[in-house]
Amino acid sequence: MKEITPEKVVTLPQSSIIDVREPDEVAAGKIPGSINIPLGLLEFRLHELDKTKEYILVCRSGSRSAMATKFLESRGYHATNMVGGMIEWRGQID
Repeated sequence: MKEITPEKVVTLPQSSIIDVREPDEVAAGKIPGSINIPLGLLEFRLHELDKTKEYILVCRSGSRSAMATKFLESRGYHATNMVGGMIEWRGQID
């Protein structure tokens, strides 16, 4: 599984970030431009994702996003887990 630090994510296009936290967690703040697909709904929303695109998965601490990354990789998607999650995020939030 590929991993990336929050410091490196700050420099990347935000449109490729998927936040797998629950909506109430996201309401407290999210990375600008990220899309929210809760982990439990990810398999049902695969049709919204493009297999040619690289995705960065984010959660609170990095555990759920690691599961989501493995899930997407097993389905043929390009996915990277942001280690440390939003706890370690020091960039802007919406």
